[in-house]
Amino acid sequence: MKKPFALTFASGFILLGALSCSGNESAPVVLSESAGSMPAPDTALLGARAATIAGIDTVRVLRRAWRDEWTVPARLALDPDGTQAIGSLVEGRVTRVLVLPGDRVREGQLLLAISSPQLLDARQALVASEAALKTAESDLRLVTASAARTERLHAAKAASRADLERERAAKTAAEAAHARFAAEVQRARFAYAQLGGSAEGTSGVSEASIRSPMNGVVVARAAEPGQVVSAGTPLLTVSRMSTLALVIQAPEEAAGSVQPGAPLRFTVRAYPRREFEARVTRVAPALDPRTRTLEVVASVVNDSGDLRPEMFATAVLEGRSGDGVLTVPSAAVQAIEGDTVIIAAAPRGSGLHVEALPVRIGRRNAELAEVIEGVREGMLVVTAGAAIARAEIVRAASAGEQ
Repeated sequence: MKKPFALTFASGFILLGALSCSGNESAPVVLSESAGSMPAPDTALLGARAATIAGIDTVRVLRRAWRDEWTVPARLALDPDGTQAIGSLVEGRVTRVLVLPGDRVREGQLLLAISSPQLLDARQALVASEAALKTAESDLRLVTASAARTERLHAAKAASRADLERERAAKTAAEAAHARFAAEVQRARFAYAQLGGSAEGTSGVSEASIRSPMNGVVVARAAEPGQVVSAGTPLLTVSRMSTLALVIQAPEEAAGSVQPGAPLRFTVRAYPRREFEARVTRVAPALDPRTRTLEVVASVVNDSGDLRPEMFATAVLEGRSGDGVLTVPSAAVQAIEGDTVIIAAAPRGSGLHVEALPVRIGRRNAELAEVIEGVREGMLVVTAGAAIARAEIVRAASAGEQ
């Protein structure tokens, strides 16, 4: 410490403040009136009554596995794994839009319809292939019956071997044609379905039906009735909303501690008294070269629906547990004339013997401080009331210099 100072905290007359007296004058508050010898430099004897009035509280220096924490800004976003942007599959004109942002939809529900010449061509190809398949089925039945009759005639010596072979060949050709047209029908049906084909619409005009791919909520709508669209034009966005993504820009020093699967906590302004939980799902492979931060994405369960995308949040990232270090509550760390001190306490009769110890502090967070040197494990230190002790130490040091 820069210079020795004496702590006259009890054992004599100790002044904590001023109370109103006789309406216009103030008088000092006397915590102890017992006379005694002056305490050693940087120490004091504190009576039981004085400790009670000052609100003195003590805890022991403990060795704990240190875990770093970082409080960082964050924002909620749509979960990319539970969100799907729906684009147009055909060229045409939007005829109907049946939903608005915020509407809840079911899987397979009709969202909008598009009138498209491309769809009409696909429907025509499907009708033609189905007609060709029916013809092939009819031909196959006739050829099969004829081949069976020739088989019976040949068995009765009423048909030649050549007639039998011709019938068998015709049946084989009819079967191949039927298989080819059946495959064509399947292809045409698939192409028609991929374009959103349905028989819905007015005046017998076929429309491409855009349906919801999942149960969820419509979060964006870009399509309007009458709009001309091409293949790939964005129309709607549907999201489950039961899960959201928490996007965090973690500081560079957290890069070695934040791993997928790690839990974290966060709060939002809409619910200041509630704390939500999330779990890290993705960590960016590299730092942002401009901000020197690491993007971390966590998954948030939103079954209640209270959270909304694009809410700002404050997240608390926790690092890995490290080696055991000596720790004290952050409130126990005080500063006197530029020196960092901790006020140690030891029972002395019914009171306390207190002493200001210079220390070296390492890492700190909102609750704890790491003490690198200056204290030993198990020592009692003052937490509540430490600021009062610091003020008395400074006052005593000033009085001793006069």
